[in-house]
Amino acid sequence: MKIKVAILLCATILFLSACNKKIETNMSEKIPDFTFTTQDEKPLGLDDLKGDWWIAYFSYTNCITVCPRTTANMVDVQEKLKEEGLQPQIVSFGIDPDYDTPEVLRKYAADFGADLSTMSFLTGYDFETIQDISKNTFLSILEKGALDQRAHSYYFYLVNPDGEIVKRYDGLTATENELLIEDVKTVLGA
Repeated sequence: MKIKVAILLCATILFLSACNKKIETNMSEKIPDFTFTTQDEKPLGLDDLKGDWWIAYFSYTNCITVCPRTTANMVDVQEKLKEEGLQPQIVSFGIDPDYDTPEVLRKYAADFGADLSTMSFLTGYDFETIQDISKNTFLSILEKGALDQRAHSYYFYLVNPDGEIVKRYDGLTATENELLIEDVKTVLGA
């Protein structure tokens, strides 16, 4: 009888731990209120995203180093999540708002095959605003460099329904991108 109780207890613990929707976190930063402009010239703000898990990263269309890889990787993450029946919002904060107009961002999104029903590319602010958000909220570098290039983050960020960044992932590595997918599946209960 004791063995049956022990087996039942172990099975219950395993079942309950599998149902736990918690992930290991490495950040805890509240995103300040914002409302910016999407590639479709529509406003998108923190209030629109609250209540749902979402993913963020930084990019710009003239980038010749990191952004082509991170954007391609993010679109891959988007496609893999969609295959799992999951469609969290993905937000790309543009870091060259003077050049990256909505029209330029629409073309960029199309070039990478981004599904704009769940992915938005933001602009409509000045460089100093996005620099402040990058440095003080996402805790990442953002500086103007030579030849119109920018020194910036290559991280992906998971944001909880309260608008808090809870985890940062290396957007350039396959293992970190797979971890992001697994974490989204966990928090969304898939």
